[in-house]
Amino acid sequence: MKKQSSDYLGKGLLLSLVLMVLGLIGGFAHLQFESWYKWLPTLIQTIAIIIFCIQFGKQQTGTVTFGKVFGYGFKVSLVVSVLMVVYTMLSVFVIFPEFTDQALQQARAGMEAKGNLTEDQIDQGMAFTKKFFQPIPLAIFAFLGTLFFGTIAALLGAAFTKKSEPDVFQSNP
Repeated sequence: MKKQSSDYLGKGLLLSLVLMVLGLIGGFAHLQFESWYKWLPTLIQTIAIIIFCIQFGKQQTGTVTFGKVFGYGFKVSLVVSVLMVVYTMLSVFVIFPEFTDQALQQARAGMEAKGNLTEDQIDQGMAFTKKFFQPIPLAIFAFLGTLFFGTIAALLGAAFTKKSEPDVFQSNP
């Protein structure tokens, strides 16, 4: 008999709320373009999903397999990905509408700092970059990016979880 397992929807919602609050803090404190801050949400997401996977494995009695733990972590990651798309859209287009212009200015400054691009190449690069700040590409990028790192975290969480594979050589009387 299994113990009551952790609710992946609840864990996904909790993690999403933490990431949203972190995003709001970063936006209001103008940290979103700091190199250390850009990776902070990904680090928190990864650590949290690994912890959730290990907790899930400990709550299970009987058979705990890599696939079962990975599936749980992937479901948490999927919930987080969907909710973060909603937050990203609200953040970029409603809460921090100046973010797009700031990001484009950062991109241009980065291209100019390289020193090996012509003005035409920079303009072409900027036109291409602007396309990513349209709603559909932004939503796809937010979803796939969050899901990608969440999947890696689920794999790590499943790998770190102590397994209790059934003994196939043990006979049942």
